[in-house]
Amino acid sequence: MYIRPVTPADIDYLYLMAKNSGVGVTTLPDNRQKMQAKLDKAVASFKRDLDEKDRLYLFAMIDPSNDEIAGICALEASIGHDDIWYNYHVGRTVHMSKDIGVHKITRTLYLSNDLTGSSEICTLFLMPNYRKNQNGQLLSKSRYLFLAEHAQLFGRDIIAEMRGYSDEQGRSPFWESLGRHFMQMEFSDADYMTGLGDKAFIAELMPKFPIYVPMLSADAQEAFGRVHPDTEPALAMLQAEGFDFNGYIDIFDGGPTVSAKIKEIRAVRESELYTVKIDASAPEPDLSQKAGLSLVSNRGFDNFRVRLIATSAIHESTLHLSAAQAETLNVTDGDSVRAVSLRPETPHV
Repeated sequence: MYIRPVTPADIDYLYLMAKNSGVGVTTLPDNRQKMQAKLDKAVASFKRDLDEKDRLYLFAMIDPSNDEIAGICALEASIGHDDIWYNYHVGRTVHMSKDIGVHKITRTLYLSNDLTGSSEICTLFLMPNYRKNQNGQLLSKSRYLFLAEHAQLFGRDIIAEMRGYSDEQGRSPFWESLGRHFMQMEFSDADYMTGLGDKAFIAELMPKFPIYVPMLSADAQEAFGRVHPDTEPALAMLQAEGFDFNGYIDIFDGGPTVSAKIKEIRAVRESELYTVKIDASAPEPDLSQKAGLSLVSNRGFDNFRVRLIATSAIHESTLHLSAAQAETLNVTDGDSVRAVSLRPETPHV
């Protein structure tokens, strides 16, 4: 499996993933026209036809056995320029009365555009039949090598909005306790409209004054800042790389937003440069094991590639690759590549 930028021919696969992503993944709307627009923007970004702040870098995971796209992931250079970016900022209000001996700290939600201008790590989706053999780790973390190589194209900070909790029927307790009262529509409908880029109704209908969290239902408070079960592995990966909750949640499902400084992301900070040596005896990665694996990229831009290798293929400043491994990376003998251990606990040899 390897990672590459999307191409115009990928639209059918992208739309298939949008249809399979389910409610709550607003960056993958079940709308072919919108997915075509997203693909066109990504293709233009890799051609450098857009201003740097307007670029969307969309990557595909390729199964070389059949050339199918197994998953996608993306990086937004700077959010909130084409569309207004809304979140709730989680704050505190203190109520105090010395006369009756009450000192109460209450969580509050403020409608906010504070994250406008941040870079974003987004649009992560892996088809169910490919959720094995470290594919999720490869897909998610491949973006860090792009960030390490092209940091000048992004801001200092990067965020990730996590899909909030909803039950097996797609019901969001947070939405039922809050959003429904102001928008009078199903969560799935509001979610779909947001995915299409229709966000004006948020400003028109949502309250501008702070919302006191204790006034929400008990199950909404329990879902507050909680991720969807399918999103828990993605959140764990981000946290292992240095992302933390930044005090903002999604206005629809209450999912948390996490953030990190790009230069402090573990895989960015620890990645190193190596020289390729084509070696017929280069080891193959054992994808059944969590340890002993590293990510390697060809340091490209429009021809960017990432794949997994055995960490034992790294010897001092040299990375040994078989001819087949080098071919998927579009590199040859003597080229420079960037590599980093797949997991924080995996040391280089």
